[in-house]
Amino acid sequence: MLFYCKNMVGKPVIKGTRLTVEYVLRLLAHGATVAEILEEYQDLTPEDIQACLLFASTSLANTVFLPLKAGSFCASR
Repeated sequence: MLFYCKNMVGKPVIKGTRLTVEYVLRLLAHGATVAEILEEYQDLTPEDIQACLLFASTSLANTVFLPLKAGSFCASR
């Protein structure tokens, strides 16, 4: 189960922890297995990790990405 925490700058966290969804997703993206994460963070459950993945999937499903023309955006300003 996820909730938003003022102490974590409004980011969604796993209930009963200070672990953000973003952090768990980064662990997975960097190659950590679910078993490794559960071993390291024993308060987590497999359902918590599934909830993180579902949150990310739902967030992307509700996001519209608009194409930009080449050269129309400069991040180094």
